[in-house]
Amino acid sequence: MADGSLGSPAQLRDPNYTPPLARAVPLGIQHVLAMFVSNVTPAIIVAGAAGFGFGSNSPDFPELLYLIQMSMLFAGVATLLQTVTLGPVGAALPIVQGTSFAFLPIMIPLVAGKGVDGLAALYGGVLIGGLFHGMLGLVIGKVRFALPPLVTGLVVTMIGLALVKVGIQYAAGGVPAMGTPEYGSLLNWSAALVVIFATLGLKFFARGMLSVSAVLLGLVLGYIYALMMGMVTFDAIGTSWSRAASFALPVPFKYGFELSFAAILGFCLMAFVSAVETVGDVSGITKGGAGREATDQEIAGATYADGIGSAVAGIFGGLPNTSFSQNVGLIAMTGVMSRHVVTIGALFLILCGLVPKVGAIIRTIPIEVLGGGVIVMFGMVVAAGISMLSDVDWNRRNMVIFAISLSVGLGLQLEPGAVQYLPDTLKVLMTSGLLPAALIAIVLNLVLPAELADEATEEVSGGMAGNGEGNLPGK
Repeated sequence: MADGSLGSPAQLRDPNYTPPLARAVPLGIQHVLAMFVSNVTPAIIVAGAAGFGFGSNSPDFPELLYLIQMSMLFAGVATLLQTVTLGPVGAALPIVQGTSFAFLPIMIPLVAGKGVDGLAALYGGVLIGGLFHGMLGLVIGKVRFALPPLVTGLVVTMIGLALVKVGIQYAAGGVPAMGTPEYGSLLNWSAALVVIFATLGLKFFARGMLSVSAVLLGLVLGYIYALMMGMVTFDAIGTSWSRAASFALPVPFKYGFELSFAAILGFCLMAFVSAVETVGDVSGITKGGAGREATDQEIAGATYADGIGSAVAGIFGGLPNTSFSQNVGLIAMTGVMSRHVVTIGALFLILCGLVPKVGAIIRTIPIEVLGGGVIVMFGMVVAAGISMLSDVDWNRRNMVIFAISLSVGLGLQLEPGAVQYLPDTLKVLMTSGLLPAALIAIVLNLVLPAELADEATEEVSGGMAGNGEGNLPGK
């Protein structure tokens, strides 16, 4: 789409340039389409973990709609902070913010089975963690040494591994505790598979916006299939639509505010990971869109906006925000670096967030259909982590760090009963698996002597590393 009708090559590389409105609006909406499903999915997962009813007649239905509504609204607000800026807050770059998957392994144990009562501690953690995240903008350049690809790749991989179970459960018919009698039926799985195959087909055999919006369009096709198979009725759609307001403003501290040590510590530790992810996205945007490195001011401003956006969202019932990597790729594909294009997308998100009926339509999507999209998205999270790990020099030192961190983290995820006698706060943090894995990797990376990196890997890997230097084959 980067053609002469949009502007000259120099203009397209300028964040402050505004393309003609007739082209800027579709480009802005394209950014929203690329991230829309990923943005609202964490809210639906948190609601499911809390035990909210998913039916339109459920007493928890308004709460579920509110979480979806806040996800859209404050993704738009946080994106505006990045594009329009507020003093030092914001990078003045086309950065799209959205609800972060990274915090789900922390959020799910905090709310599991507690309903609305579990949200006060959750939002206390979101607010305090967001403020801490914003403060990282002061030092982010100085602490990056502690988070090399070995650590960040491990953490991102662990995030995906922690969530793939949710995707399978949704595809089979929902979390088993929800008591769905058809759990695991062929009908349920067929709806999920329609989404998966449609997404793959559009992603690899379509072009332009069809390819960029593959997950969203896959869900649409899955929804149509579910309608045809009787998994969604027009009565349910009508009930959802009628129960949702036409316009609603966010309510501050709607679910209360509670200071939980486990929540605060968990969100603050994950803020490091999110901050590093944002640094990578900012660098990707400036490199792919403008052919230059990101400045320290841009990186700091983006980190401020990350944290402040999350803190503000926490006040009103939103979830933590982070920069969305899929939109980084979209900028490289279109060649349009304009931050004002993304501002248009942010305004569209805000409008959706103020209209609960949008959330009502999203909620009529059968959980099996959503599961197909979630399987793709969470699998991509794992793949992104493995891609980051491909930059690691796999010598013996790094293999030991990775092995121990992954074993402990993944082991605690799979067998939470192993720490059943720990205090509740520590139990929540340990059974996430993510935080112990990250902490072990960071500490070992800092304390293990560098000379181990020069030693051969064969006695650890059994000769599978590919060569004496410990690199992966073909590197």
